[in-house]
Amino acid sequence: MMDRRRISILGVTGSIGASTVSVIESLGADQFDVVAVTGNANVEGLADAARRLRAQVAVTADPQGLAPLRAALAGSGVDAAAGENALVEAASRPADWVMSAIVGAAGLAPTLAAARTGATVALANKECLVAAGPVFLSEIARSGARLLPVDSEHNALFQLTAAERECPIERLILTASGGPFRDRSLAEMAGVTVAQAVAHPNWSMGARISIDSATMFNKALEMVEASHLFPVVPDQIEVLIHPQSIIHSMVGFCDGSILAHLGPPDMRVAIGHALNWPARRDLPVERLDFARLARLDFRAPDTDRFPALRLAREAMASGGVAPCVMNGAHEVALDAFIGGEIGFLDMANLVAETMERLDGLDEASDLEGILAVDADARRVGQELVRRFAA
Repeated sequence: MMDRRRISILGVTGSIGASTVSVIESLGADQFDVVAVTGNANVEGLADAARRLRAQVAVTADPQGLAPLRAALAGSGVDAAAGENALVEAASRPADWVMSAIVGAAGLAPTLAAARTGATVALANKECLVAAGPVFLSEIARSGARLLPVDSEHNALFQLTAAERECPIERLILTASGGPFRDRSLAEMAGVTVAQAVAHPNWSMGARISIDSATMFNKALEMVEASHLFPVVPDQIEVLIHPQSIIHSMVGFCDGSILAHLGPPDMRVAIGHALNWPARRDLPVERLDFARLARLDFRAPDTDRFPALRLAREAMASGGVAPCVMNGAHEVALDAFIGGEIGFLDMANLVAETMERLDGLDEASDLEGILAVDADARRVGQELVRRFAA
């Protein structure tokens, strides 16, 4: 009989975390020892996941959430903790497999802590590679940890290249739904509200990820991520609008062949692949009916309406900490839009100006240096929010 696998879920209350719980329960929660689950403000959801999975410890990033978390876990046998240090400690606990699903730069330190243990890290946090790619990958190499991408696009690329490792890659094609505004003009997009931006036509995701899809900043970050994950240069990474979200990515090889990964728009497919890798197991997801699907459409993205894609190329061309600056400014812009301080189109303008102001910053060789660059980007971004809002 196989030993029960020890797993942790960082960011269990978000959409990726909830889908991870769903996959675990479909496979049989009794097959896993859940070491730690973490969350932020949703203490009730965190406690529910901890109870369902019989986790050893549940950690909220919010120090004020400790008392209500303890109350919600009373009698369950699950320990409770709170705060950033507790998050890192939980991620450092020995585990075989760790889901990194904390959104934003807040996931950097816990994910690095998990990587240092030598665990298999299922990476759904884009910022680890966008903001701190060389630092993060050096920790993976040093510790002997294994990195499995969980973003649907990068998981698709991982699967497509796994059996073709000796064949030179000519291009990577990341597909994008185009979000809810793929057919709107710039003038129409100027007045977009938060409620409109979170209404994704294909995927069920959290508000921040949905808005990133609407601006295509999610694809911008994925371009940078792909440049770290696969043996290509930035010019070999393409983005293609594919409204149906059935083809998740494609790989073109030197002989002209193109392999595509198809599946339903359901994150449990990528999560299940990462959890079961290198095996495959049944998952409770929709099976594609091609007769009903009938057609698949494609078109090139418009970088005038979606300038995030252009900014990603500029960041990759500049190299160094430019992607970190882009990411920090993007998080500030996203928060400001959600808070009603700036408009939909202001987000890309804020990121562009922050990148211009902080062009030429010194390299960062460790987490402290990355966090310092991130802080600079956020400081400039906040200054611009005040100016844009005036």
